[in-house]
Amino acid sequence: MKILISNHSDVPLYQQIKDQIRDSILKQELVQGDPLPSIRALANEIRVSVLTIRRVYEDLEKEGFVTSQIGVGTFVNVGNVELLRDSRRRQVEEKMADMIRTAKSLNISREELWEMLEILYEEEDDREG
Repeated sequence: MKILISNHSDVPLYQQIKDQIRDSILKQELVQGDPLPSIRALANEIRVSVLTIRRVYEDLEKEGFVTSQIGVGTFVNVGNVELLRDSRRRQVEEKMADMIRTAKSLNISREELWEMLEILYEEEDDREG
């Protein structure tokens, strides 16, 4: 698992770490039962406090992404991943509805809007690839 953090970001370190682990689970890069590094090992690897990693793991456990077993470790738990994916889809749908309302108010046709979406989507694919 590769975690990249930025000291120059406005996002707190623990949130950057938590978001990256959660995204790895949602993208199925980490799957049910996969062990996460120990708190100390991950803290040493990315050079943050063990308290920061403990907070990340505790938050992820409260959210249902991982389970911790004292003396054994912390493991991926995908129990509520589908519910979270659906929640994220709803967020996207809400943003798309807002985009459609804005486009209509500016007299942008469906075809133009679709073309804009395709171009932006392809550009994002190019950035990721």
